[in-house]
Amino acid sequence: MILTKDQEEILQGKNGDTMAKVMETMIRYGELFNADKMVPITSEYHHFVTSFGLKAMTPIYDLLDFLIEENALPKKKFSVDPRPIDPAVPANFLQKFVFKNFMYTKQNKYEEQLKELGILDDNAYTCTAYMDEVGNTPKKGDVLSWSESSAVVYANSVLGARCNRNSGIIDIMGAIVGYVPNFDLLTDEGRKADWVIEIKTKQKPEAQLLGSAIGMKVLENVPYVIGLDQWIGDTLNDDTKAYLKDFGAATASNGAVGLYHIENLTPEAKEQGKDLIKPNAKHYIIDDAELARVYANYPIIWKDKDAKPKLCFIGCPHLSIAQLIEWTDKVSQRLAEKNLNEVSIPTVFTAAPDVIEEFNRSEYAKKLEDTGIILSYLCPLMYMNNPLCGKEAIITSSNKLRTYTSARYYTDEEILLQITGGK
Repeated sequence: MILTKDQEEILQGKNGDTMAKVMETMIRYGELFNADKMVPITSEYHHFVTSFGLKAMTPIYDLLDFLIEENALPKKKFSVDPRPIDPAVPANFLQKFVFKNFMYTKQNKYEEQLKELGILDDNAYTCTAYMDEVGNTPKKGDVLSWSESSAVVYANSVLGARCNRNSGIIDIMGAIVGYVPNFDLLTDEGRKADWVIEIKTKQKPEAQLLGSAIGMKVLENVPYVIGLDQWIGDTLNDDTKAYLKDFGAATASNGAVGLYHIENLTPEAKEQGKDLIKPNAKHYIIDDAELARVYANYPIIWKDKDAKPKLCFIGCPHLSIAQLIEWTDKVSQRLAEKNLNEVSIPTVFTAAPDVIEEFNRSEYAKKLEDTGIILSYLCPLMYMNNPLCGKEAIITSSNKLRTYTSARYYTDEEILLQITGGK
């Protein structure tokens, strides 16, 4: 790997032994992927994936204590993934006991460490830090050191930033030294499409279901999607960005996609068009029958497949303001049509703390409260990691949550039907 003079001096100990070790860590990481050089991180802020104070992560807390003592801190402030628990979210006595005494016993200590490392503020806990309300929105061409898979694929695809699918702690190491290795999605060649996906559905495809189908087919490769713009348009407005957020999260969790291109819509596809497609790219046609096939093959891992749902999570990744408003309107209208006062299944909407504050200043806050739905900042996935919660019949419209937990996936319309008294 070719290093600049500054990088070589850091490696040789000019800025201390600890910073030299951090640089060596990033170099070794890059060598695993045949990186040719190290490039500077250019984003205004960082984002880290590790937000949960699991007792099992004790070596990480020891590492962070050491870095803080050595003053080896991130060069810029950062946001971090959502908190794992929220007292407002339903949980029985035993579940709360496990959360408090066995799982997230180091949460307070870890959050204190994050403050010393330079977290943006006490609200900067979300997997959607790129939203305007949060303020950590990379610019086109920015080089990042992120790990959260749904945020990485959004930054790469919708914003045109450049970031690899890093692991937790590697994101922090890059932020401390200020450099990341140059390979894969940081390079022009690595951002070209290995697959052409043709959308031939007769109606707008469900974002989470479409993303799941593509992720499972292309795995870690880059897809170039043709025909989706006829359903979601050619402008990155709030509704389209929300759609792509959920679509991308499904490609990244049901597969390992770090970048996708949508013809006539995403930045690089608009600029370069089909020049982004590699000559030997594979093809995959998605129609309504293919989406139905994918959906039908999802495993149902509840012990009782006919169990009545006890809880519903909507918002993984976190919901946008536009989505909160849309869901509030839909639920309120459906309840009114059925002469119901509140949802029939305990339901939790999750969103970034800053998004929640903005939403609570709107006329929709009271409207949502009247439905009985809980608005929370937590990470549903971290909640579901509690083995007692994992045994519950929990439903979701998130393909990411379905993939990583025992939650059962339903489309938005099916979720709406169930939480408003239907089957």
